[in-house]
Amino acid sequence: MTIDSGKVVTLQYSLYDTDNDTLVESSDATTPLAYLHGYNNIISGLEKALAGKATGDQVSVTLAPAEAYGERQEDALQRLPIKHLRHAGKLRPGMRVTLNTKEGERIVTVAKVGLKTVDVDTNHPLAGKTLRFELSVVDVRDASDEEKSHRHVHGAGGHHH
Repeated sequence: MTIDSGKVVTLQYSLYDTDNDTLVESSDATTPLAYLHGYNNIISGLEKALAGKATGDQVSVTLAPAEAYGERQEDALQRLPIKHLRHAGKLRPGMRVTLNTKEGERIVTVAKVGLKTVDVDTNHPLAGKTLRFELSVVDVRDASDEEKSHRHVHGAGGHHH
């Protein structure tokens, strides 16, 4: 079975920053990543690279910022009341925290902490970087009707309701 829209894809991955060829993150050998292909659940460049692949395929792909997490936006600083980030504990510049927005959770980087406000950088931490992904397709299966209607994978490696 090949990867295409409406398929649940399970894969192992390693992500490298090409600037210094350092490992940024990787999936745990016991818990691979599962996503619903064609539903914008992973970055666009990865979806394109995986389309048509099958179980057992190895894929190496290097993505420019436009196909990964976008270019850095220098005007992406926002000043927020510090009370919106109380759940994050003692805030320090450079710290990454989760911010709840109308569009859902978003990871931001603390730029400056004041008495009543905090400045956060809303760029994705990997924005502006060229990234290399080493992927191994572990499994490909048809998505259930429920997964398609919810637009994400359920169960192991996916979302739990």
